[in-house]
Amino acid sequence: MNALAAADIGQLLQLPPVQRAGFALLLAAVGLPVVGVVIVGLDIMPVRFAMMHVALLGIATGLLTGLDPMLCGLIACAVAGAGVAPLARTPDGLAGAMGLLMSLAIAAALLVLAVSGVNAQGAFALLWGSILSVGTADLWLLGTLAVFVPAPFWWRRRDLALLLHDRELALVSGVRVERLTLLLLVLVAVSVAGAMKLTGALLVDALTLLPALAARRLGTSLKSITAWAVGIGVAVNLTGFLVALKLDWPPGPVLVLTAGAVVLAVHVIPERRTTSWPSTAAASSVSLPSSH
Repeated sequence: MNALAAADIGQLLQLPPVQRAGFALLLAAVGLPVVGVVIVGLDIMPVRFAMMHVALLGIATGLLTGLDPMLCGLIACAVAGAGVAPLARTPDGLAGAMGLLMSLAIAAALLVLAVSGVNAQGAFALLWGSILSVGTADLWLLGTLAVFVPAPFWWRRRDLALLLHDRELALVSGVRVERLTLLLLVLVAVSVAGAMKLTGALLVDALTLLPALAARRLGTSLKSITAWAVGIGVAVNLTGFLVALKLDWPPGPVLVLTAGAVVLAVHVIPERRTTSWPSTAAASSVSLPSSH
């Protein structure tokens, strides 16, 4: 029976759609868990829902104008991410900005759908995602994110550690907070929109947030947390995908449950670390000159 099951999985893995899906999940595991580290550090949990609504607005606009709906959704998310960056200076911070964005985006999307007569069911269907429908353009997008999302963590690791810990501390330490926040929000927005194609808008946490939550428990610095997030992302994506293939279950929910099980398992392990990346970043801000 085990040999038969292995043979079945082997045959499935020879199919081009399955191969593209597996490759897409590997690429996603490089960039998207890093996005989760940013989401947790900036405390912008509502960003996933905000970008879902913004993507819906972009998709509705694409269907109305005849342009590629998913491309319009990505552009809309990138513009929205850049647009809320200045609101990080307000008392409510980015969390409040995401709530405002979510409300405005869903209202505008519903208005476009109602006035234009665009098929609302078709617009919402694009948000559910399907890993096996991943195409070449999606692979290029995920490959680009796999390169550009982790880049700031090596290029400006100290500045990022300060910003994700305390915005005011980063400001007084000479970090160009506004530029860095703008860059991070655009990367987060586009990444969340890109992840929707794989798991759907409602299950995007499996690729972004959950690996980051587990990694924060295991890592002792921003560098190690990022490495743990990517490693957990790879393990979760491959394991969940193979389990879904073997049991003939939808991959999206299986990925979420697999990632959730890892998070729960990690939090059962006694916490042994004696330091954390925020305190490390704060200490380095005293001894290191600011980088621009």
